[in-house]
Amino acid sequence: MAQVSRRRYRVIRAMVRRALILTAAVAAGLTPVACLGQSSTRLPAKATQELPPALLSLLQQKNMPKHSPVVVRLFKEEAELEVWKQDASGRFQILKTYPICRWSGDLGPKLWEGDRQAPEGFYTVTPELMNPNSNFYLSINLGYPNKFDKANKRDGSFLMIHGDCWSSGCYAMTDEQISEIYSLARDSLGGRPSFQVQAYPFRLTPANLARHRNSPNLAFWKMLKIGNDHFETTQREPRVDVCDRRYVFDAQPPPNSPHPLVFDAAKKCPAFVVNPEIGRRALEKQRADELEYARLLEDEVPAAPIYSGLDGGMNKAFHARFPYRVTLAKVMPYASYLPHLPPIPWIDNDSSLTSKWFGVSFVQPIVCDLARAGLPSSRC
Repeated sequence: MAQVSRRRYRVIRAMVRRALILTAAVAAGLTPVACLGQSSTRLPAKATQELPPALLSLLQQKNMPKHSPVVVRLFKEEAELEVWKQDASGRFQILKTYPICRWSGDLGPKLWEGDRQAPEGFYTVTPELMNPNSNFYLSINLGYPNKFDKANKRDGSFLMIHGDCWSSGCYAMTDEQISEIYSLARDSLGGRPSFQVQAYPFRLTPANLARHRNSPNLAFWKMLKIGNDHFETTQREPRVDVCDRRYVFDAQPPPNSPHPLVFDAAKKCPAFVVNPEIGRRALEKQRADELEYARLLEDEVPAAPIYSGLDGGMNKAFHARFPYRVTLAKVMPYASYLPHLPPIPWIDNDSSLTSKWFGVSFVQPIVCDLARAGLPSSRC
């Protein structure tokens, strides 16, 4: 791990402390924002608007009730967000694919606060995690860290799907996109406690796994693939539990068991079996994928570098629209060269105090000072 000189560390720490003091002073006078779950608070029009006519027509064509459940799937490398919706038969079908405008970090899970990593895993979004008053138009908090993250000593906060196409550990869309995604999520929560978000490094195909076979995250990704396969082979939302610091999917008590299953994320898994119908289909897919994976390794398909050396990605659909955001900052693996400091509050954190509150004249000099001290910045 690269070392930061004491002088640079003191300079950076002083600037962060200065910013934190100023942001705290302003924050003290702000009224807390309401979330979707706080029904007594009047919501802004952007959070209550109807779906556009074209999307309502698409729901009708696909035989999907407007208020049926959704599953959101995120793919970093492809920079795509999929919304799947339950049709009248009770199965999930893909409704629409949205190009992701910006995600940050590298391929791999989020490990700690400030590493700029966008989360990977299975997340549960409740109405309280829907923010209609976001500074990034609208936002959906993923609920990171979940039980798996906490059991594995990972931390971080305010990891979102939001608008404005700026990201620091989030999946950023355009305002037009998040308006649709937020409305679909909002409508699906009518009378339901939550919906599921599945966040992946890439589409978990044998070809992609073979390319990334040298990654230290391969075992983690293969674990995520089990849940992915359950979903893709049954078109039903997988039930997700955590025990022994790992994900478990569609578990049920063994035959003739007198006790319900109780999972503790940090403790040994109880005796369980996978729902046989789901397990059979997923196992068939897994075996076929493993044969294809072995063939690709035998053919010596080129391996991707362990780390891309780039800070995140953007779907090519946005390159012409946001040319100044295409050139991505060079980073070390998981931002390992950074000193261990509190997260910088003005950089693309959905709940933080940003230039939208202070104005560019306040934020810009500090961000540029950080860049001159050795921290990468795309805002100077």
